[in-house]
Amino acid sequence: MNISPGSNAAYSKQIEADQDSTPDSRSSEYPSQTNWNYEATVAQVESILSRIESGELDLADVFEQFSTAVRYLKQCEAFLAQRQNQVDLLIETLTDEEF
Repeated sequence: MNISPGSNAAYSKQIEADQDSTPDSRSSEYPSQTNWNYEATVAQVESILSRIESGELDLADVFEQFSTAVRYLKQCEAFLAQRQNQVDLLIETLTDEEF
């Protein structure tokens, strides 16, 4: 979605859409809902970065979007850490079974 600096209504709707698509927008932890998706969240971060880099946003909007991107990245980081722990546990289980 292309948003010009003067289109605050469209911009507000986009922010709401970004926030609504995150299952737990109040938390930076990995969302437990099944509709959360790592790839979709990364795509949202990339979209936010594109809007910031385009120079079309007001400074206040840049900070708000950046904050949203950081929240999404924390969710992704928590998700990856959880998956890494699962992989480590599986590897440990396989190693224990070999002996």
